[in-house]
Amino acid sequence: MSCPNTSTRSHPATFLLVGIPELQEAQYWIAFPFCIMYVIAVLGNVIVLFTIYTEPSLHEPMYLFLAMLAVTDLVLSTSTLPKMLSIFWLGSREIGFHACLTQMFFVHTFSSVESGVLMAMALDRYVAICCPLRHSSILSVPAIVTMGSLVLARGVLLVSPFSLLVSRLPFCQRCLISHSYCDHMAVVKLVCGDITVSVIYALFVAFMVVGVDVLIISVSYAMILQPVLRLPSTDARLKAFSTCASHLCVILSFYIPALFTFLTHQFGHNVPHQVHILLANLYLLVPPMLNPIVYGMKTKEIRERVLCIFQQKGI
Repeated sequence: MSCPNTSTRSHPATFLLVGIPELQEAQYWIAFPFCIMYVIAVLGNVIVLFTIYTEPSLHEPMYLFLAMLAVTDLVLSTSTLPKMLSIFWLGSREIGFHACLTQMFFVHTFSSVESGVLMAMALDRYVAICCPLRHSSILSVPAIVTMGSLVLARGVLLVSPFSLLVSRLPFCQRCLISHSYCDHMAVVKLVCGDITVSVIYALFVAFMVVGVDVLIISVSYAMILQPVLRLPSTDARLKAFSTCASHLCVILSFYIPALFTFLTHQFGHNVPHQVHILLANLYLLVPPMLNPIVYGMKTKEIRERVLCIFQQKGI
């Protein structure tokens, strides 16, 4: 498809987002559950942030990581859902070239940050269970701030070349993106020239982020299980397993769709396109919705503080 308005450079002035290919007629109704999930994600993460901010007793490593995760989820979902809903409900498919690159930057940067925060939380659980007496000294507030800064810096440094590489590639005035948001590989597929460098770099980033983080998370939980299995009390073991299981469910809800989306772009040419796009959309919605429920509401201290706040407000 040729773009109706072109720029003087080698890229279109605007892109057109398809939404969910082959499901355009159903998009209006699909938007309702998406909107509900987004509202739950925003309210849940805002409540978690407000609770941690206003309660000094929650200014501890685990809760500070929860606050980082909440901020990341808010940015990740808000960078895509408002535009996605405008496509589904209003038919507003147009997005400027630079706005598209900006959205692409935020989506992939904060996906990387979310992965890094989940990895840091796994390390926090490992230190808390395996080295409880040294937990406060190892994970001091300056150490947590440093970890958060490094995770953010990693995301920015690794993802920034995506936008730089795309901005220098020729598009031959093709502008129809078969996606609901500006995913890197969906945009790169519109390029007329050689995209080998972009594809290789995307694989490199996936390995540096997902590969490294999943390895650290796996090793951390494997080492956590060793002292848990040696606990003399069955109730204590079940409680520890319950906590680990809920955390692992959230981790899997983030990594499985992320890996599926990435691998489908690279190798899954036989996967129905609408299935790929639906999962890519849910990948940006389900974890932000589940995280405040699993990590926040299932944490006794946060749950009690939230109930106390609502009781004080008479809700």
